Amino acid sequence: MAKKAKEQGENFLDFVPLHSPRNTWDEKDGVVTIHMVHRGFYHKIAQHFFHKPRVSHVDLDAQGSYLWQQIDGVRNVGQLAELMHARFGEEAEPLYDRLVTYLKILRNNGFVELHGKDKVES
Repeated sequence: MAKKAKEQGENFLDFVPLHSPRNTWDEKDGVVTIHMVHRGFYHKIAQHFFHKPRVSHVDLDAQGSYLWQQIDGVRNVGQLAELMHARFGEEAEPLYDRLVTYLKILRNNGFVELHGKDKVES
């Protein structure tokens, strides 16, 4: 995606993350837990024959939980970086590298979608 964004003259900091509607989440004592439902044919087989859980619960760390709560579908990645720096200061450094990598991981796992100026990058 980074290569595609560079070719189109877009900056990753301009993308707007949005929580994926496929997953639910909750927050308790400052820790966000994302509930990921396993869907699809192969997951159903694994659930039935290998007793795999239907729902996985992913707990985020302090910085990830704060970031998750700030994602509102309006703020872009650059604005989220400013909020992270204001909240965690030097603890969040190297800020942009970590933030971009973290958002890419969330995107690859289907937890967030990254909206560009006119289209959805997913």
